[in-house]
Amino acid sequence: MDFSRITNDLFIGTTPTATDYDQLRELGVRLIINMRFMRGPYPDLHPDAVKLLWLRTIDSPFSLIPIQKLVQGTHSALDTIREGGKVYSHCAKGRHRSVAMGAAILIAQGFSPEAAMTLIKRQRPISDPGMYYIRSRILLFSRRWQPVC
Repeated sequence: MDFSRITNDLFIGTTPTATDYDQLRELGVRLIINMRFMRGPYPDLHPDAVKLLWLRTIDSPFSLIPIQKLVQGTHSALDTIREGGKVYSHCAKGRHRSVAMGAAILIAQGFSPEAAMTLIKRQRPISDPGMYYIRSRILLFSRRWQPVC
């Protein structure tokens, strides 16, 4: 499993297998957000199972990530973080969809879109938040995000 710590509460990487869940659990991860379309999450059979959220999205400029999926993942992530857990966002390579989700979470925590993308790129050099169809989703999320008070 290839992943990067973005902040104390957020990790971004590739698809974990069920055997990777123990490592993520040791890091304090309590929510895994799967941004892949075809490959759902592996079940976690551990008694202290990690919550799995599958937000089916395609990595393509012709099928943009729905903003509502970023909102849904962000709400789940914020709930997990408020409860003391950490979040792992992934897609196939940890470069695009998981990065958009990670940026959305950071924006909801008070980062500007540019600061979120810069931090992710610094912490995970393989990431590409500047890819035009990913960047456009991050910027649109930022304009539409309405925190729940």
